[in-house]
Amino acid sequence: MTRIILVRHGRTPWNKDKIFRGSRDIPLDEVGREEAGLLAEWLKGETIHAAYTSPLSRSRDTAEAVAKPHGVKVVDHPGLSDLVYGDWEGVPLAEVRVKFADLYRQWETAPHTVRFPGGETLDELRTRSLAAVDEVVRRHPDQVVLLSAHRAVNKVLIAAFIGLDNSHFWRIAQDTTCVNRFNRIGDTWHIMGLNDACHLRGMKRGEYIDF
Repeated sequence: MTRIILVRHGRTPWNKDKIFRGSRDIPLDEVGREEAGLLAEWLKGETIHAAYTSPLSRSRDTAEAVAKPHGVKVVDHPGLSDLVYGDWEGVPLAEVRVKFADLYRQWETAPHTVRFPGGETLDELRTRSLAAVDEVVRRHPDQVVLLSAHRAVNKVLIAAFIGLDNSHFWRIAQDTTCVNRFNRIGDTWHIMGLNDACHLRGMKRGEYIDF
């Protein structure tokens, strides 16, 4: 059995301002660094044998915060990098809704059918992120592994783990620095916990926004 602790990175300025991030390397903001610190404190008493992250700094810095108390080296894995939104990257949500109106409506209603202009599809993201997880599981049998990634990555991975296709993308919530837990026993993923953000309960935060 391999145990996976899958987390999302902390908040960035582009999360706050609803700007599409994707492959852009946007660092954590002050709130994001606080979230990462609270996540690290929450997981400090657990056993973590290995840690892998998206190479983007918002994910890497979150992973580093969690891994530090465990003395574990954080390893970059490009397969965990964020969905490439192409021409949408760096563009505010409000502008995307106008400039790419038809495609955005398709993204809201049938996300699995969308190819972002100059970017990826959810199926492509799912293929590379699942390959990354399979590689990690092979490397770490009977160990606990931290994976630090992004909203879209986590959503497609969780869907795959629980037997859903990518049309269910919007049914899966992923808050900043949330914790998802899965046990891989043989070829089967067992769900242990989803979108746990209880470590943030002391922060003054607004309602959950899926962005």
